[in-house]
Amino acid sequence: MSSGATGKSPQDILRVACYNIHQGVGRDGRRDLQRVAQVITAMDAHVVVLQEVHVLFGSSSERRQLDDLAVATGMVGISGPTMLRPDGHYGNAVLVRVPVVRQRLHDLSYGSREPRGAVELELDTDIGRVRLIATHLGLVPRERRRQVRRLLELAEEGTQPLILAGDFNEWWPWGRPARRLNRAFPGMPAPATFPARWPIFSLDRIFVAPRGALHSLQVIRKGAAALASDHLPLLAEIGRPT
Repeated sequence: MSSGATGKSPQDILRVACYNIHQGVGRDGRRDLQRVAQVITAMDAHVVVLQEVHVLFGSSSERRQLDDLAVATGMVGISGPTMLRPDGHYGNAVLVRVPVVRQRLHDLSYGSREPRGAVELELDTDIGRVRLIATHLGLVPRERRRQVRRLLELAEEGTQPLILAGDFNEWWPWGRPARRLNRAFPGMPAPATFPARWPIFSLDRIFVAPRGALHSLQVIRKGAAALASDHLPLLAEIGRPT
């Protein structure tokens, strides 16, 4: 599904992006956060779900990525750290330009694997109250199965329209986590986003419920997006539930 005319006014659309920024390191091996900020600004999204971000102040400029991106894009940063370190935390983040009514962090860690989590937000948008769950899942199938099960439990808790977005690290569409997500969110497109140079895997996903609220979904390939990270960003346009 590609972006196109929807027949709706801008007030009827919520634009949500999902982007694994790879700590600001691009395909050329350079860490360039301004390049990432250019990609985010060009998407003109109301909400941007981010992974692999240094999310709190530390001793060096490389540890202030969320704050710097918020300033560069004119958005508000919400941190969801999964790795807590003395020199600055690391993990998930969300940039918003809409009011946040409520926020919660959920621990999705599995055994001794790298800590994982999810950021849950209730947003007050022009299409009404919306729940957003932003995440980055593990690398091993058994941990992803557990994490997807927990995410689907969270998805069932609210009554508002739901957006579940993140890097799901699911390489194969027939994997059990992917199949469970596709059953819970039927008909969701899954364009390839990784690797950025020749994308063949749909690691990054945006799921929307109800299905009819998703108007378009596209991979951003042009400009700095082609170089700024090892992932390409996704951009969804979401309308009022029908």
